[in-house]
Amino acid sequence: MPNLKDLKTRINSVTSTQKITSAMKMVAAAKLRRAQEAAESGRPYATRMQAVIASLAANADKSSASELLVGRAAVKTHLLVIISADKGLCGGFNGSVARLAKHEMNRLETEGKSVQIYFVGRKAADALGSAISDRTFARVEGVQGTNLGFESASEIASKIITGFEEGQFDAVSVIFNRFVNAITQEVTHTSLIPVHIDAPEDEGSESAIFYDYEPEEAEILSALLPRNMSTQIFSALLESSAAELAARMTAMDNATRNAGDMIDRLTLVYNRTRQANITKELIEIISGAEAL
Repeated sequence: MPNLKDLKTRINSVTSTQKITSAMKMVAAAKLRRAQEAAESGRPYATRMQAVIASLAANADKSSASELLVGRAAVKTHLLVIISADKGLCGGFNGSVARLAKHEMNRLETEGKSVQIYFVGRKAADALGSAISDRTFARVEGVQGTNLGFESASEIASKIITGFEEGQFDAVSVIFNRFVNAITQEVTHTSLIPVHIDAPEDEGSESAIFYDYEPEEAEILSALLPRNMSTQIFSALLESSAAELAARMTAMDNATRNAGDMIDRLTLVYNRTRQANITKELIEIISGAEAL
């Protein structure tokens, strides 16, 4: 049976941990509202950009269209852009991204393709470990949270486009956590090159609108495709940032509750041990008095 001093020390330690997790929960909750608003506000821009690209692509000549739009016929090397957090203590947020990334790496290699990885955030790289030591295309940290801006997404997109044009890879896709609500994050895998285009809406639909473009579609696409990549990456960063804060808030709330339960159990053991010691001392005193 542990002594009272050890139990008291452990109770104090768990109480300190509970205060830390409670503070982290409140900080994440305070930041989540702004991050959620940013993610939800960015969705219409990303969706409308995709709709414009899809409309232009429908009338573009596939044989002469930009490779940023239709990709390359032979895909030998695939670039995975993996967006994770720079910090931990957010439940399964980083682990889910790392698992999907590992699954995609294995799938692509099974198809005979080589894989390169662009890490945005530190934790996914740490989780994959030595498995990606010779496959890393680039790594960037500190672009999320308070440092998150469209300039960061533009720099990432510019590096990807440069690598694609230099022939370092033939296709690009991104893996990130999409924010659903405070307790749910959805791991998402979507293509950047070739551009992911949703199925066209029915012609009879009220929202199926056709446009005439000037200048020509090819010229507009050459200007819009790099912008589209920056927009999609920025949207993914916003979604990932909000999902990270939601996951951390939930994880710290669970940790705070678990710490409270542990404190209750330890306090019960402490009281029982203390009572047992008092009873033992009383028995010794009574036994000594009777012996006299």
